[in-house]
Amino acid sequence: MFDLLYKELRLAAHPSLYLFMLMGALLLIPAYPYGVVFFFGTLGIFQTFQFGRETGDVCYTALLPVRKRDVVKGKCLLAVFMQLGQLALSIPFALLRTVLLPSGNPVGIEANAAYYGFGLAIYGVFNLVFFAWFYRTAYQSGTAFLIALLPTVLGIALMEALVHLPGLAWLDGTRPAALMRQLPVLAAGGAIYLCGTLGAYAAGTRRFEKLDL
Repeated sequence: MFDLLYKELRLAAHPSLYLFMLMGALLLIPAYPYGVVFFFGTLGIFQTFQFGRETGDVCYTALLPVRKRDVVKGKCLLAVFMQLGQLALSIPFALLRTVLLPSGNPVGIEANAAYYGFGLAIYGVFNLVFFAWFYRTAYQSGTAFLIALLPTVLGIALMEALVHLPGLAWLDGTRPAALMRQLPVLAAGGAIYLCGTLGAYAAGTRRFEKLDL
C-alpha cells in the first residue's frame, strides 16, 4: 500500500494537486464561501487524472507487477491523501480565523465542525461518482469529472444555504455549545466519506477488471 501511494505521489500526481491541498488558507478571507475549498480539492484530483491520461499512467501502472485492482487502489489512496491532507492543513487556518475574524462569515457556513462534516460527505460522494465513471473507460477523465461535479456543487450549495435557515443557525456557530451539537454532523460526514471511498474503490475495481487495455 505504501509503495502504491509513493508511486502516485512521485510519478502520477500533477503539481497542482499539492497547490490545491493548501487552499485551506482561503478560510482566512472574510465574507467568502468556504465551500469553494472543496471544489479545489476535486479539481486537483481531476488535473491529476487528466495528467495521467496524457502520460499513459494507467497503462504504465498496469504493466507493473501489480493486480489491476491495485491500479485503482493507488489512485484511491492518492485521492484520500489529497482530501484528508487538505482538510488537516486547513484546521490551523480555521482556528486562526476565530481570532482574526470573530464576527463570523456573513456569506455562508463558518469553518467549524459541521463544515468539516459536510466537506467529508462531499468528498465521499465525489469519489464514488468519479471513480465509478472514470474506470468505465480509464480514459475519459473530463466526462467523469463533470458528472461527479454535479452532486459536488449541489452539496456545496446545500451546505452554504442551510446555515441561513433560522432553525439551523447552530450549524454556523463556533462556540463550544454549537460545536458539540455539530459533532453528529462531523461523524455522519466521516461515515459517508468512508463508505463513499470504499464504494469508489469497489466500483472502480469491478469496472477496471473488465476493461481490455
